[in-house]
Amino acid sequence: MGSLERVLEQDVAGKGNQRKTKRDGVLVKDEDEDEINFLLLPEDEKDLEGSPLAVGDAAYEDDADDDIMDLGIRMGKLRLTERIGGFVRPKMGEQLAATLNDSKNDHGSPQEKAASPEAPTPQLSLFASFLAPGPTYIAPFSTFFFSSSNQSTSLMDFLPSKVAADCLIQQYWNAVHCIARVVHRPTFQRRYDTFWTEIRMGIEPAVSVQAVVFAAMLSAVVSMSEGSILQDFGVAKQSLVENFQMGTETALTRANILRTTKIETLQGFVMYMIPLCRQEVSRAHSALCGTAIRIAECMGLHRDGSEYGLSPLETHVRRMIWYQLCFLDIRTCEAQGPRPGIRKEDFDTKLPLNVNDADLEQRSPPTESSSRWTDITFTLIRMECLEMLRQIWVDRPRLDKRKISLTSVLSKIENFRRAMQEKYMPMIDDRIPIQHCGHLVMDLLIRRMHIMVLNKYHNGVAKPIPDRLRQIILTSGTELLEYAMEIETSLVLEPWAWYASAYQQHHAALLLILELFAFPMRKEADRIWKCLDYVFEVPTHLSRDQKARLILTELRDKMNVYRDIRKIRAPTGMLERLEQAQSKDSGSPHNPFPILGAARQPTDTSNYQFHGFANGEMLFAPPSISDSPGGSSEAGSSNEPPNAKDDFMTEIDWSEWDKLFPPDITTGEINLPPFP
Repeated sequence: MGSLERVLEQDVAGKGNQRKTKRDGVLVKDEDEDEINFLLLPEDEKDLEGSPLAVGDAAYEDDADDDIMDLGIRMGKLRLTERIGGFVRPKMGEQLAATLNDSKNDHGSPQEKAASPEAPTPQLSLFASFLAPGPTYIAPFSTFFFSSSNQSTSLMDFLPSKVAADCLIQQYWNAVHCIARVVHRPTFQRRYDTFWTEIRMGIEPAVSVQAVVFAAMLSAVVSMSEGSILQDFGVAKQSLVENFQMGTETALTRANILRTTKIETLQGFVMYMIPLCRQEVSRAHSALCGTAIRIAECMGLHRDGSEYGLSPLETHVRRMIWYQLCFLDIRTCEAQGPRPGIRKEDFDTKLPLNVNDADLEQRSPPTESSSRWTDITFTLIRMECLEMLRQIWVDRPRLDKRKISLTSVLSKIENFRRAMQEKYMPMIDDRIPIQHCGHLVMDLLIRRMHIMVLNKYHNGVAKPIPDRLRQIILTSGTELLEYAMEIETSLVLEPWAWYASAYQQHHAALLLILELFAFPMRKEADRIWKCLDYVFEVPTHLSRDQKARLILTELRDKMNVYRDIRKIRAPTGMLERLEQAQSKDSGSPHNPFPILGAARQPTDTSNYQFHGFANGEMLFAPPSISDSPGGSSEAGSSNEPPNAKDDFMTEIDWSEWDKLFPPDITTGEINLPPFP
């Protein structure tokens, strides 16, 4: 029996001895217990460590310039801060410089080198445009919490005509409500009609109702294009956004949002944050989200409404609000850190039922979810993926502490993927645009899970990542970007493209460009470059090597400028660990920054046994430890020290692995054969 098979067998056997909790029919393991016996870990995983250049928390010098936005740098569609993929990388500029300076990554032809001599690094302006907010950025006004001026502002200062408001509410139903559901539509429609009736009578509507109505109109405006707004309303989009943002904040302030006990007021607060927390998220957004979570917990939304004897409709609305807050919690913490504020053991609120809004107004509302696509199915897909993402946030530090195995985490993701496919694919008809969009979002978020787990191991120091895991990064990263491209560019999905940047921020493109810079002959190179051209928006006339070098050089320079402005501190143990790892390698010059993506094929095959041909390539088996005292690693870096512990997975039984990751997809063959 192979070591991986023993691990999986023990994982299954251990389930009976562990404490479990149950939520919505899903068994959840107690996080304080080890899941496996680490003596039975696969050989390749025992020494596999995440990069010490990626840490969980950040620290800063006291004299940092807080007048500069904390949104990071922008290149094309990519926005990078010191926190990438949920990890802080204070030495990213140096990492990129090491990658660029490595002669092994120089794949340009002599003609290209002669035509494009290396130019001196330009001096980037301190207030350069790459540090400025993008067109989709919406910051909360500074007077939201700390000014009393909003109390004297009139509703009529921000309210449009009834005709314009009706158009915006219809836009809300079409473009916002179906993908980020927070309200029960029939109930909201009645409140909206009453809102205008009271205005016609000269009565000011309740401030909680004002908050919800203005928040809905704000989301509607954000979801529209500049051209549509100019055509329909004759004003600039930014003007309308600022008007309804100020109207929403005024209503929330007058509704005493910081001490409210009204569900409707909290509902308006959450709706207000939906269009704010997308691609560009500052700490102001993170602070707002933390405030909303604390308010919700003080109102008991982290406890399921059924425990308080609430009606099915009230319970349903509370569940929608809570899980939308959970989504905002994940989105803000991955952008600004440090970790999710909501932990799964702290709440027992169930997922909303998969039912239509109209079903909840029946005399006998449903008590079980439907097996068909309903009004809320799209939102439920996001919510379920969100909870798996939350689990990964819990598992990542446990991986660092060796309390859980990488195999176990990847198994969870694969089991989740299969469960989601089995549950939702029978409901989805890809000929219907909103259902096809839901399908893409589900697949995109699942691919993100692989990147979340494996990105820290992509440039490990102690041991390079095995090719089979590297191929998961390549495949999932490529598919993730392809799904994102379709959501953002497809004409039939255009109504919901405005929210695409909340699902992912193109960070997978950084891993892929580093990979192709080092290994331009990857099998997925054509697909990957199509994605990279879309994300980085570089000149198309350049060769791929020139484009890759241009992208990495610009990212290096911009990240160094941002680091110097933000004055980010690196942990003292970071360079010490790198120097210790480097000191083991006496055959290469000292370099404290390992090259990202440096898992090269062996150049010396004298100690390898010839095993025939496959796909036009000669196959060699790595030598056994007894044959090669220093050991060898087929996927090892040329900079890696010879060490017996680096032997390439000699004890793994891949039959068990192939049950999780089909061999026709994850073959481990990640390079194209040489051109004849």
